[in-house]
Amino acid sequence: MDWFMGKGKGKPNGKKPPAEEKKLYLEAEYTKVRVVDFDLKELVVLPREIDLNEWLACNTTTFFNLINLQYSTISEFCTGDTCPAMTACSTTYFWYDEKGKKTKCTAPQYVDFVMSSVQKLVTDEDIFPTKYGKEFPNTFDSLVKKICRYLFHVLAHIYWSHYKETVAMDLHGHLNTLYTHFVVFIREFNLMDPKETLIMEDLTEALCTPLPPQPQNHVTER
Repeated sequence: MDWFMGKGKGKPNGKKPPAEEKKLYLEAEYTKVRVVDFDLKELVVLPREIDLNEWLACNTTTFFNLINLQYSTISEFCTGDTCPAMTACSTTYFWYDEKGKKTKCTAPQYVDFVMSSVQKLVTDEDIFPTKYGKEFPNTFDSLVKKICRYLFHVLAHIYWSHYKETVAMDLHGHLNTLYTHFVVFIREFNLMDPKETLIMEDLTEALCTPLPPQPQNHVTER
């Protein structure tokens, strides 16, 4: 199974680096759009009666399905021509096979590798057991962390390369909510090194900051 990942920075070419370009997804008119108006941390805190691994498995599987679905909404715009590399900000992600061979693939190829690999994991009864009494493997925690890294790459790419299409379909509220929920989850259980999410820190700060209370309309009877 292809379970390795790498990233690199593009070489300077005299042009303005992508990281300095205006980021549409950071504009206030878009960051304020969500599909829920409550603290998402309430959804990720481990319930006292639930086993930690079961909670991680349940949430990881859910995020896999939701992020896969979110990507499918823009997949027709994510092609080898429009996205010849798997990029997010100034970072390019490479795929490494089991033998350590480095592969620079197109974004749709990379996402396909991600989704296929994660699908195999979450449906493997020996790794994500669903039957009562069956224990999780000792490597479960590290596998969940790898899955989260991959899913984060997909979310970052959607924001960086396909946010305009997402806004055009009026799905940015769903994307913002999904991203916020996912980030709160990985922070709650320390599933990613903060350095790995640094490229999207400006978005994380914008979305994880509580929204100001919305003014209410008061109707006066006459």
